[in-house]
Amino acid sequence: MRRRHVHPGTARDRRVPLPPEVPADARDADGLTVWPRSTRPAPGGDLSLAGVPLAEIADRFGTPVYVLDEQEVRSRCRTYRTAFPDADVVYAAKAFLCRAMAHWVREEGLGLDVCSAGELALAVTTGFPPERIVLHGNAKSPEDLRTALRLGVGRIVVDSTSEIARLAALTPSGGRQKVMVRVVPGIAAGGHTKVRTGTEDQKFGLSITDGSARHAIARILGQPHLELVGLHCHIGSQIGSVKPYVGAVRRLVGLMARVRDEHGVVLPQLDIGGGHAIAYRPGEDSMNVPVLAGRVRAELEEGCAHARLPVPRLTLEPGRAIVGPAGVAVYRVLSVKRTSGRTFVAVDGGMSDNPRPALYGVRYAPRLVGRASGAPPRLVTVVGRHCEAGDVLADEVALPGDVRPGDLLAVPAAGAYHLSMASGYNLVGRPPVVAVSDGVARLLVRRESPEDMNRRDVGI
Repeated sequence: MRRRHVHPGTARDRRVPLPPEVPADARDADGLTVWPRSTRPAPGGDLSLAGVPLAEIADRFGTPVYVLDEQEVRSRCRTYRTAFPDADVVYAAKAFLCRAMAHWVREEGLGLDVCSAGELALAVTTGFPPERIVLHGNAKSPEDLRTALRLGVGRIVVDSTSEIARLAALTPSGGRQKVMVRVVPGIAAGGHTKVRTGTEDQKFGLSITDGSARHAIARILGQPHLELVGLHCHIGSQIGSVKPYVGAVRRLVGLMARVRDEHGVVLPQLDIGGGHAIAYRPGEDSMNVPVLAGRVRAELEEGCAHARLPVPRLTLEPGRAIVGPAGVAVYRVLSVKRTSGRTFVAVDGGMSDNPRPALYGVRYAPRLVGRASGAPPRLVTVVGRHCEAGDVLADEVALPGDVRPGDLLAVPAAGAYHLSMASGYNLVGRPPVVAVSDGVARLLVRRESPEDMNRRDVGI
């Protein structure tokens, strides 16, 4: 039976107490290990997040809809702050950014890492302190650099030699902008070849091996308007092992020692980026943040002692690991088609709100919510609504054999790189983002309407 539509501001907004924390073994049995920790089984085969049933959210806000557990985000921020108490933890906004997200990470003591004038402007107009913002990107536009200088960002990460002169020319007379150099340490790490950014054969950074990093450092030191404060690296994404980070620290400390020996400059900061893995399906590994902190700290202290360097202040940039597990996408089934021995379950979203399966082959574990089913599971392929054969959200996953049009499917671990990479393909508007906390659901980002898209089309 379809649930009654609930308008914002009704009694369903009331705060309700959450049940006690579900033990880990019970979460395993329910298949909830990759869901936000507030997830609970609800009556009628539904699931609730932070005390709010997913089916209720779908009825109230429509589908597709993205649900973000505020307390899960905050808890993950605190995990990093606890593990790295003497470091600068900056949230990588490219994973997902909205005004509320900027507000949450600021309140939890994190800085912000942005890649464009748009991300920077959103953060600053939300009240985020610009001195706690880092700007980087492999090809910053003049507008990106001008905006960063005008708003007073704390650090700019230089990614190419051509950027040095451009940035120095844009820096106001009498000013001095703090910069870091993005170094390629020659380390291959990441869950897919398209997200491995620490090797020589990709577009990011300046190589240690061919001398381009040392050349850039020398040029920056010769610019009176630029202050080189440290080195930066980002070796990839969806990395579950600590070992690549330890190797990167070792190589960057070696380069810091060479800078000291060649230029007499001791760099006070070291940024090791982010890319920490999360589990998208039960049984997958995720990064152990406390273990990472211990191993990186030990390598940094040992390497600096051997090189007779003071230990630099560490910066790291988690994004996916903070917001990814806090998000759930909810879709409504539009059709079920059985053909050539396969079953295709088509939903009302797809690659316009989540292009990651098409880009990286990411695999998810969707789940039927909103009704109970006793039907035996069947392997199906969950596909989107777009005119592309590659518009596949989840290939060969088990769903109840009686899945039918009108059902709701929920996809966990959906908080990162879904809406931030969303498009307007087929002129399908981007879904809304709803936050849940303490039994309350509230709209953060409204659904993109046809009027929003038509407003940009000014030709005749």
